[in-house]
Amino acid sequence: MTTTTANHTTRIVLAERPHGAPTDQTFRTETAELPALADGQLLVRNRYISLDPYMRGRMSAAKSYATPTPVGDVLPAETVAEVVESRDPDFKPGQLVATHGGWQSAAVVPGKYSRPVSDNGQPESTALGVLGMPGFTAYSGMAEIGRIQAGETLVVAAAAGPVGSAVGQLARAAGARAVGIAGGPEKCAYLVDELGFDAAVDHRSESFAEELKAACPEGIDVYWENVGGKVLQAVLPLLNLYGRMPVCGMVAQYNATGAPEGPDRLPDFMRTVLNQSLTVRGFIQTEFRAKHWDNFQRDMAGLVADGRMKYREDIVDGLENAPSAFAGLLEGRNFGKLLIRV
Repeated sequence: MTTTTANHTTRIVLAERPHGAPTDQTFRTETAELPALADGQLLVRNRYISLDPYMRGRMSAAKSYATPTPVGDVLPAETVAEVVESRDPDFKPGQLVATHGGWQSAAVVPGKYSRPVSDNGQPESTALGVLGMPGFTAYSGMAEIGRIQAGETLVVAAAAGPVGSAVGQLARAAGARAVGIAGGPEKCAYLVDELGFDAAVDHRSESFAEELKAACPEGIDVYWENVGGKVLQAVLPLLNLYGRMPVCGMVAQYNATGAPEGPDRLPDFMRTVLNQSLTVRGFIQTEFRAKHWDNFQRDMAGLVADGRMKYREDIVDGLENAPSAFAGLLEGRNFGKLLIRV
């Protein structure tokens, strides 16, 4: 049960750093007192919490693009929240904001890192999905790295997720061919029948590599990397000259505790990069915010409104269910953008 009083919150903190997949011992639920508001801050009550694969990296002490979450601290997350009290003149009580409220029922957050949730006719939860960070990741990564052109072929891994599904639909909107990789026949059918992908391939199939090759008779011009592992190995031989590979995530390796089994595949990968003149570029969406955010808000909202950008949400009720939902996310059990409804 979550509790929010004037100055208290129920929160889930990092109890210990996981070795491999997170377990029940990784998390601890507690009630904490919130600090008094300072100038420029907001007291917010979280309504939706976004769960995303990058959070596994924050639980680790390994070097990454972001500072690890200290043991004992609340787990970070973007949230849609209602402003309860404001000491920032740009926000008022009752307003809905997207902010970094964390895995908790209420929070004190800086106003400068919050943004109003647009009244655009879409559910407020989309500010954490297709009209938020995942949608922007797809939009900006395609604009800066994928640069898909009409007539080309794009392959995207984790295609039924919030980033992958947007990537494929952006490719279709640009006149390209979109091939999605997902886990299970239900997700594959969703990609083709509902989202309009040209083909979908089940990575759990015993003949996955052969099926992917058959789905890409003209090779692959853009491979959007979300997972790594065997999916990447099947894609590499199919990449065309001057192919582009935006590297957005490596979820297949997030729970790894050692080097992958089998031979060292790095030399083959680098040879393919050289022979095919590939562009391989990792990115974190924040680096493109200043350049692309305003255009994204306009363009993506328009695509959603006219039905050319569809989305699916996987909503789990109750803050207490966040740990098990997150564990399922890393195993691919979610179907759509994973959210906790507080």
